[in-house]
Amino acid sequence: MRLFLFIFLFGFLISSCDHVKNPYPAEVNLELDTNLYPGLWSDYENNEWPTFSQNTNTSKNVLIEDFTGHKCVFCPAAAELAHQLHESNPSRVFTASMHAGPDGVGDFQTVSPPDYPLDFTNPEGVEIGIYFGENDGGFPGNPRGTVNRFNNGTVFQSPNQWTSMVSDQLNSTNLKVNIQSSLNYYPETKGAFLHVELDPIDQGVTSKLGIAVYLIEDSLVGDQKMSDNSHNSSYTHRDIHRGNLNEMAFGRPVSSDDLIGENYYINYSFNVPNQLDGQYNASNMHLLVYAFNTETWEIYQVVKQKINP
Repeated sequence: MRLFLFIFLFGFLISSCDHVKNPYPAEVNLELDTNLYPGLWSDYENNEWPTFSQNTNTSKNVLIEDFTGHKCVFCPAAAELAHQLHESNPSRVFTASMHAGPDGVGDFQTVSPPDYPLDFTNPEGVEIGIYFGENDGGFPGNPRGTVNRFNNGTVFQSPNQWTSMVSDQLNSTNLKVNIQSSLNYYPETKGAFLHVELDPIDQGVTSKLGIAVYLIEDSLVGDQKMSDNSHNSSYTHRDIHRGNLNEMAFGRPVSSDDLIGENYYINYSFNVPNQLDGQYNASNMHLLVYAFNTETWEIYQVVKQKINP
């Protein structure tokens, strides 16, 4: 089901280099969905709007985009590898399981009741698959993946390259952008407000800087075809990409309108969406917020933000 999400941005005022003060400038015309806050919006502005301390992080994190399918026999091994890489560095390596192929939805992703009744696809993931199926080197099929969408200009690699690429990225000292995020979630409305700070350490990236946010389901038990062609009805799917907050597959460019002082501030409001056959559990979901190069697609930095810890 297509996600009904809303994204809007506005600025902060900075009163010192260490903290953001007065986070709600009166002159800014807010267009956040204030109805998602179960109370007076002025209370949110005055009491719940976050501030960010100076970002002292020096580590580059890693996003693995694992393009997969529930009827792909080689995909479980790739998914397990991605999960192992995450577990080896749980605070720095993150995975988005993208149920899409180079044609968007292929046979590996299609719903085939009764054995494969769940639709793991979403419009943004399909759009990403179609784009990369035709551009920037493409990818021949599943399983394939990206590691920060970088390998000397090649976006996609086979799983046997992921381990060394993750290691290279973790050991990189070339951190170009820092990210901080904060989120307030309200179960009464299933509404959330995400606040993001981008700190461009390398000012040379600012002219081609973009931001995207993935909505990820932590885990779900469902059907999967295994390497021996057997049907596993109790397979644990992990880190399932469920769409993007603003319904834009490739996020959006960061502009001078987002710049306050030396950093960029982007703010989102959204509902944790419902499924046709039930509801997502906010405690079983998180966001992946990443900054990237809008021309090369290279991911500069990524952070994980829980919705309802």
